Amino acid sequence: MTPCVYMMASKPYGTLYTGFTSELVLRVSQHKEGLIPGFTRRYGVKTLVWYEEHGTIASAIQRETSIKRWPRQWKVIEHANPHWFDLFPGLI
Repeated sequence: MTPCVYMMASKPYGTLYTGFTSELVLRVSQHKEGLIPGFTRRYGVKTLVWYEEHGTIASAIQRETSIKRWPRQWKVIEHANPHWFDLFPGLI
């Protein structure tokens, strides 16, 4: 169980969602299957496009909070994942 901050997208340059979890594979699976009511299910946000591991839950929460305050254009993840590939298959 490694604390992570992650970003999911509906499509390239589409709707973005930023979250944190200590069980990334489980959490992304839940988003992909639409098991979590709310934002990601409503807007079809199912593609894991970025994640970052942290040493503590506190640092992951702090990073998530910072990213959520960023302007939309700062959240475009082209430097880390220029083709907006789904990173989930590489996790499992």
